[in-house]
Amino acid sequence: MVEKEEGGPGGISEEEAAQYDRQIRLWGLEAQKRLRASRVLLVGMKGLGAEVAKNLILAGVKGLTMLDHQQVSQEDTRAQFLIPVGSLGRNRAEASLERAQNLNPMVDVKADPESVESKPEEFFTQFDAVCLTCCSRDVMVKIDQICHKNSIKFFTGDVFGYHGYMFADLGEHEFVEEKTKVAKVSPGVEDGPDTKKAKLDSETTMVKKRVVFCQLKEALAVDWSGEKAKVALKRTTPDYFLLQGKSLPFNSHCFSLPAVGNLASAGHRTRHVLPSVSPKLPAALWMHTGTREPATE
Repeated sequence: MVEKEEGGPGGISEEEAAQYDRQIRLWGLEAQKRLRASRVLLVGMKGLGAEVAKNLILAGVKGLTMLDHQQVSQEDTRAQFLIPVGSLGRNRAEASLERAQNLNPMVDVKADPESVESKPEEFFTQFDAVCLTCCSRDVMVKIDQICHKNSIKFFTGDVFGYHGYMFADLGEHEFVEEKTKVAKVSPGVEDGPDTKKAKLDSETTMVKKRVVFCQLKEALAVDWSGEKAKVALKRTTPDYFLLQGKSLPFNSHCFSLPAVGNLASAGHRTRHVLPSVSPKLPAALWMHTGTREPATE
């Protein structure tokens, strides 16, 4: 049980301690305090956005702003569980507000019906983290550049059919990793009590690490014709190239069909568009899209 702390914004009430007891035990009180002080912007309130909103609200962030300028469609009624029945034609963010707020009254949940493309740079600086869902490539790159410049944590993701992706630009991120130092057993010591004791006496140390994240623009601008890139290509998920393909002249419906097999119906399109993403794509990519690998001319 976490005791109530008084005096200062870093304190946590008994009500909050009871509400977040399970996750405090998982990641600690200090991590919960950081969550409690964070304001998050969530762009895009389709099915993925609803799931992200639910998890953030239940985790106990300070505030969540749901931003979406689109209206509720028939498709949303099948995937967006925050939107009540009979909300067709309403703004998606505003229609999601009531159920989202009911998930956790201690979180300040807001709805913004405007387009993310109309927002000035100053708008984003009020948030500690920005999460984009179902946005175009140009919008993702633009917002990431703003976030990177202002040291705002940036996340983006999308799902299409059986495929999905996420990208994180956390700038310069420092963290501590637990390392277990295995005790060395002398060659003269046989398996027995001494060996077991040596294993039990192994030490655990905390190692501080630092990671510098690249921007989305850099991640999407890899030149796959280089020798090093060709080696990395074998370890690269085919979905990376599907993300690239989203900015090419596809019919948007190709990426929203529920079954991968249906994507093959656009085979005449995918067979010619996907090769332009990279001069040499892995065969697995064509298997994932339900199309055949194009013949070499």
